[in-house]
Amino acid sequence: MVVQLWNLNFSTSDSSVLNLSANVSLRDPLVPQDTSGLSRAGHTVVAVFLGFILVLGFLSNFLVLLVFARFQALRTPINLILLNISVSDMLVCIFGTPFSFAASLYGRWLIGHHGCKWYAFANALFGIVSLVSLAILSYERYATVLGPTKADVSDFRKAWLSIGGSWLYSLVWTLPPLLGWSSYGPEGPGTTCSVQWQHPSANSISYVVCLFVFCLLLPLLLMIICYGKILLVIRRMAKINQTSAQRRENHILLMVVFMVSCYLLCWMPYGVLSMVATFGKQGLISPIASIVPSILAKSSTVINPIIYMLFNNQFYRCFVALMKCGAEPHPSHALNTQPSSRVEERLANSVPLSVLRPGTSPNHSGTHYGTQIGKMQRENCALAVVHYTP
Repeated sequence: MVVQLWNLNFSTSDSSVLNLSANVSLRDPLVPQDTSGLSRAGHTVVAVFLGFILVLGFLSNFLVLLVFARFQALRTPINLILLNISVSDMLVCIFGTPFSFAASLYGRWLIGHHGCKWYAFANALFGIVSLVSLAILSYERYATVLGPTKADVSDFRKAWLSIGGSWLYSLVWTLPPLLGWSSYGPEGPGTTCSVQWQHPSANSISYVVCLFVFCLLLPLLLMIICYGKILLVIRRMAKINQTSAQRRENHILLMVVFMVSCYLLCWMPYGVLSMVATFGKQGLISPIASIVPSILAKSSTVINPIIYMLFNNQFYRCFVALMKCGAEPHPSHALNTQPSSRVEERLANSVPLSVLRPGTSPNHSGTHYGTQIGKMQRENCALAVVHYTP
């Protein structure tokens, strides 16, 4: 805020002096200043959280990119989608979080109204790319498990189309505020910028509702459906091989619960806040209540790489190898995503050897039993893909 105090002295004919003073305040109409309602200590606490997210998010995503660059075996179509998530998260750490971190340190927005619009657009663009990519990843896993043929790890065309589609889809929903459908501006305590949730106009409300449905609820619904169907396949296999299938079921269930929970934790509070701010009373959302969901959304840049390491055996082994000064992973843990010897071992445990060996005839009814064996082979291969792909 720029304040100028003008003191003007005028002498009259009767030697009296007329004092005239005026206070002139020059404000950027788009950027709130010290009227945030958040104390100096509150801004400092927010800056500390954002600082941790900035450092951890940048380092963790940089390591992800480094691992992908170092190990060629990770360059598969489905891992390319993971790489897209990491790139979008890294861009948030470079073009988004540093500005809100600096603003929180000073207690006010620092780069003007054009910078506010850029910050809001960039964060929305990269965030939606990450959300859509997570949904695409869940569908790719679903298609790999339930598809009639084995996934082709040499066909990158579909993966590149998915990545391009995620960026195009995000642009479709983040460009309109720059073109007149709603608008970008300051939010909360004035140290971050986003869509103007609290504008009561039909123009703004319609955009917020569409953004909530098409960029938050639809990706979540797709994830739940795809991972739910994968779990159903795992449960059916538990009737054939109780021990190994139960172990796989627990692993996939843990992965599903963790990924969906993190999605809800990071993004749903922000979505709910936007709807409350849009349809609730003016002033209902306090500065503290508005900044917490924003911090949670930014924390997704840290959580996504953790998911890679916990639930992607490929990535975990390569990460450990990288930490050991670039040594190659142990050959006993082949990095190929195609199920081979492990599938054969499971098939051997589930199917009589006389059926699997060429030139032998099973003692069971040929056509029906052969159909059952073919189905069992496909399901075992699918389960191996679930367990050993990200």
